[in-house]
Amino acid sequence: MRTGSEPTTARSPLRMRLWLSVWGLIWAIAGTTAFAVVGRTGWAVACGVLWLIVTVDLVMVLRHIRQGPHYQPGRDIPPYQPPRHHQP
Repeated sequence: MRTGSEPTTARSPLRMRLWLSVWGLIWAIAGTTAFAVVGRTGWAVACGVLWLIVTVDLVMVLRHIRQGPHYQPGRDIPPYQPPRHHQP
């Protein structure tokens, strides 16, 4: 829904989320490996679950980036006026 109050220079946070996911993925892999080597099974499992969550997020972010920009109305399209409901 377009309200007309969107900033003209708004940018998507997907690239930042991509790099934060990569950073989290590196730390999750390192944590899983380190805790498994030391013998801390509970912490290794926790890092493994975090690894899975970060991987799913990374796949979703990459999917959204590959979809490209979606249609956004230009300046020639007037702002959307929400319907007015009259209360009886």
